[in-house]
Amino acid sequence: MITRTVLHLLIFLISVSSAFAQVKKEDNHYKKHFIGSTAFVLANLAPNPPNYYQLNYGYRITRNDVISIEAITWEYPGPLGRPYGPDYDNSRSRFPGYVKAFGIGLAYKRFIWKGAYSAIHATAFHQNYMDLNDKKIQSGFQLFNTLRFGYHFNLFKNRMFIEPSFAFTYWPVNT
Repeated sequence: MITRTVLHLLIFLISVSSAFAQVKKEDNHYKKHFIGSTAFVLANLAPNPPNYYQLNYGYRITRNDVISIEAITWEYPGPLGRPYGPDYDNSRSRFPGYVKAFGIGLAYKRFIWKGAYSAIHATAFHQNYMDLNDKKIQSGFQLFNTLRFGYHFNLFKNRMFIEPSFAFTYWPVNT
């Protein structure tokens, strides 16, 4: 049911975004290639860092269409999907170790109007479940999908940009 709803939403967004897309005849103010990351890597400066690293390479196909390749690695204290609640911080319900994930993803971004955009990301992660002694317990696979709605802000005469967004995540495969 959720997959069907997300599929209908994506079809609607793609059809609406091309109907209202603004295209100029000559538009050379944007860069075709870009390299980037995410502000979440700054969390590595905090105590108990997630060891999160991300590198993106993007290619602008047209003024309104962008594809990207993402390389991501991070660690987190337990499998995703553990229920939050009163027992979440209880030592008896904790995962006895951590998860180390390595992934490569693809993203498609469509500019809808001016700097507003929608994007869909699909990242395939290889997960290593580690115990407290840094020994691998088992391996797994995760397909991590993200749907984003945000705005693109150019900075320093189009040499840099930031893209704050709202993200909706879903992992249909998690072993």
